[in-house]
Amino acid sequence: MKLRFLLALLVLTFLSGCATVPKKEMPPEPAKRVPGGLYHTVSRGETLWGISRTYGVTLQSLIKANPILYTNGIIENGQVLLIPRSGAVAPVTTVRAVPGELFSWPIRGQLIAPYGAVKNKVVNKGIDIKAAEGAGVRASRSGKVVYCDQFLKGFGKTVIIDHGDNYQTVYSYNSDILVNVGEQVAQNTVIAKVGRTGRATMPALHFEIRRDGEPQNPAYYLPR
Repeated sequence: MKLRFLLALLVLTFLSGCATVPKKEMPPEPAKRVPGGLYHTVSRGETLWGISRTYGVTLQSLIKANPILYTNGIIENGQVLLIPRSGAVAPVTTVRAVPGELFSWPIRGQLIAPYGAVKNKVVNKGIDIKAAEGAGVRASRSGKVVYCDQFLKGFGKTVIIDHGDNYQTVYSYNSDILVNVGEQVAQNTVIAKVGRTGRATMPALHFEIRRDGEPQNPAYYLPR
């Protein structure tokens, strides 16, 4: 009797050890509805700003809903983001023409100073991009040139473009300025040449995106 009891106990122990292991929970499918919003899977070339416009939410609410974005604002292809919108619907097509066109890189090169970096007690309110001296600096978006000068302390020869929707872009450290105040420029128009004026110690472009005059993290707006 005791032997049968021991055998039964061993069998139960063995069976319990063979129980099915729960499957690892996977991220929700793209655009799956959840309380308070839905999920979006990032595609190559998308930006946080572009995604926020697609779903009709503010950039700030998108960042708040995804705390991982507070670090550097960089998103990757395949990353899943929560879109914080109650009763959200399928995304609409992003308008990529004026008005409403997305930001583009003013120049390609090595990022040598990210947004928020501190050097000599000065906080970087944009990004610094190393590039060949004399290379063309292009307008990140279409707009009107509202400033062209070389007297901004630390910035050297600078161009500021107003895009007409509360956004402005700033281009500094230039060697030459190729546009004039009041001029309308299209996206990707060459507006200046890379230099080392202002506080630049090597040929580079200092680039800022401002909203209502307040600096924004360009990583939220520029495509990867």
